[in-house]
Amino acid sequence: MKNMNDSKCVRRPLVADHIQSLPKSGIRRFFDLVNTMDDVISLGVGEPDFTTPWTIRETGIFSLEKGHTSYTSNLGTPALRREICRYVEENYHVKYDPKNECIVTIGVSEALDIAMRALVNPGDEVIYTEPCFVSYPAEIRMAHGVPVVVETYAKDGFALDPEILLRKITPKSRALLLNFPCNPTGAVMSRENLEKVAEIAVEHDLIVLTDEIYSELLYEGEHVSIASLPGMRERTIFLHGFSKAFAMTGWRVGYACGPREIIDAMMKVHQYSIMCASTMAQEAALEALRNGTKSMQQMRDSYHERRDLMVNGFNRIGLECLMPKGAFYAFPSIRSTGLSSTEFAEELLKAEKVAVVPGSAFGACGEGFVRCCYAASAEDIIEAVNRMEHFLATLKR
Repeated sequence: MKNMNDSKCVRRPLVADHIQSLPKSGIRRFFDLVNTMDDVISLGVGEPDFTTPWTIRETGIFSLEKGHTSYTSNLGTPALRREICRYVEENYHVKYDPKNECIVTIGVSEALDIAMRALVNPGDEVIYTEPCFVSYPAEIRMAHGVPVVVETYAKDGFALDPEILLRKITPKSRALLLNFPCNPTGAVMSRENLEKVAEIAVEHDLIVLTDEIYSELLYEGEHVSIASLPGMRERTIFLHGFSKAFAMTGWRVGYACGPREIIDAMMKVHQYSIMCASTMAQEAALEALRNGTKSMQQMRDSYHERRDLMVNGFNRIGLECLMPKGAFYAFPSIRSTGLSSTEFAEELLKAEKVAVVPGSAFGACGEGFVRCCYAASAEDIIEAVNRMEHFLATLKR
């Protein structure tokens, strides 16, 4: 028998090739540095600064006290699925059957993951917009798909241009992934442009995955779900969750709605990898949908005020910044400084103890920008802008 320690023995890599090649999150890598410092004003982590409203927390506590600690259906509790479908029909104007067209997941991140794995064959192309949430291209690769970028630009308000989308489609195109309102830009899509995108999806037989996790956090105009447009319900997976609108990031509850055949396929992946979402978290999510609207609206109004404070501050100090219409992020340009987005973020952190995220973390066309989350106190926003103004002044010396 050969000695496995023999230098002539060739060992295969311990990690699968498609995972080995994935970069680590640009956000988390940057915040490893932040965590080594004290007294930092953080505009970086994309998380509400509110605690989950009390009635929602109380429901989770009561669930434990009542001994509701067993598995639920793989799809989620019937009561939560019924309430999700009611909420989606009322707010997004798409009707789904809670029995077989809705699945409860571990946050919207899992919903996206199992959707990709249920839909994508090796070599299929999945089109997505950049700048984008850091996990999108990784999710596509982990499903053995091929990520295809559609760039968005500040001159278009970072909205998806249907003409650019059309040029990206090939015979291998399988799906289109959308996220509006967008992380990191706060961009939204007009009904007119979304209708053009829907026509392209129908014409080219694309499945659309629409991540609408920030849709309640809209400050101007209307939110239109592409799932509600003609010909789209049967080819769209509607992805949503509770983290942003109801300040429930740590509860990890999301959901997907879509055609029965797709939801059934997603359930298979979910069943074998996750089993079900936490019982007490599902009961808390049910309370959020039934009685959390007032709290959600109060949080949204506060974000609206802080958005104006931050964006007006950036423009005042010379960092050109579009007024985002949704989510809770500003995406100012730092090109006037002559620094890369990573250089700007690192030097700002070291000099002024203000943490922002380099735009390059969200894709190549995020270069020249930084993401700043305005889910922070008004006092912190004012102080952060003042420190950034001082930082800009030192660059000019």
